[in-house]
Amino acid sequence: MKLPTLTLDPSLEPALASGHPWIYRNHLPPQRLEDGDWVRLVAGRAEAVGVYDAQGQVAVRIYARAGVPDAAWFAARVGEALALRRKRIPPETDAYRLLAGEGDFLPGLVADRYGRYLVVKTYSSGVRRAVLPAVVKALGRAERPRGIVLRAAGGLEPLYGEPPPPKLTVREHGLRFLADLYHGQKTGLFLDQRENRRTVRELAAGARVLNLFAYNGGFSVYALAGGAAFARSVDSSEGALADAEENARLNGFAERHEGVRADVFEFLDAHEERYDLVVLDPPSLARNRGQLRAALRAYTRLGAGALRRVRPGGWLAAASCTAQVSPEAFREVLAEAARRAGVRTQIVHEAGHAPDHPLRPEFPEGRYLKFVVLRVLEPIG
Repeated sequence: MKLPTLTLDPSLEPALASGHPWIYRNHLPPQRLEDGDWVRLVAGRAEAVGVYDAQGQVAVRIYARAGVPDAAWFAARVGEALALRRKRIPPETDAYRLLAGEGDFLPGLVADRYGRYLVVKTYSSGVRRAVLPAVVKALGRAERPRGIVLRAAGGLEPLYGEPPPPKLTVREHGLRFLADLYHGQKTGLFLDQRENRRTVRELAAGARVLNLFAYNGGFSVYALAGGAAFARSVDSSEGALADAEENARLNGFAERHEGVRADVFEFLDAHEERYDLVVLDPPSLARNRGQLRAALRAYTRLGAGALRRVRPGGWLAAASCTAQVSPEAFREVLAEAARRAGVRTQIVHEAGHAPDHPLRPEFPEGRYLKFVVLRVLEPIG
């Protein structure tokens, strides 16, 4: 099949040759293409083949060096991804990312396992047209799930087998959690934080814990499993807190858990109690670089407020999923927050995504999650 050829500026040759999976719209020459068309890209001596998207900043997602991928190609990529999960998923865990989009060489598409069901989400209408059917077919053959569904703006669209129930119970490191595949954040749970939750469990013995932006209480449940004396989950969503309470109950921790519905900024301004361990995991605070300054100001305010709530010798576990914030910028924010809070801090642990969210070295945009544990000390007089 002869593909439309788009000749790019030669300055893009290094990125194209390295395997970077995105071509931005402002880098494309004038063209007449349909959503989901396969195209050939040329920049200098580098070539690649990708899928055109008629909307969004990313105009082409690159899949291959040459030739349109066929069913065998997609089956091979799915097989590689599943082999990685068999080696890296911890025991007693049946909720995890099966396909990590760009990280598994399938840009614009992710797939998550929740027990016997798979949830697929696409970030490109072109990928949905050109790639999704082949990936679903490969997943169905390899995994034989009870059902595969597409998470879309209008809800769940059945793609294979039977639809999942409104909520189902899954396991992480032996702990039980409700997953709302229809309305929950992302595809149901924040699977990328799984190993960071385990880190919190390791710090929690005997602690009084404050979990800010708690969502379904994942960090609280892990802390309680680690022997925390008490965990307080704060979130503005009544539904999220109901799930947090249910997750605490599912794991036998209901008597040691409390949910508080509040705006976290207002809660930190008004709340004076101190804790041995505070978790700060806000949603993304910037959707583009134009919002970055405001996001950094907001996170500095949150960080200072959270640090004031930590007892001397205690811990702050701080996360940022804002892709525009680099690890270096995140450390600078935490340093400024400590200065405003009047405390000394030590970074004792840094991490990012769980291993089922692999990253590609030529694609730094995929490294969105930062997780830092600070030891909090009194200032030196």
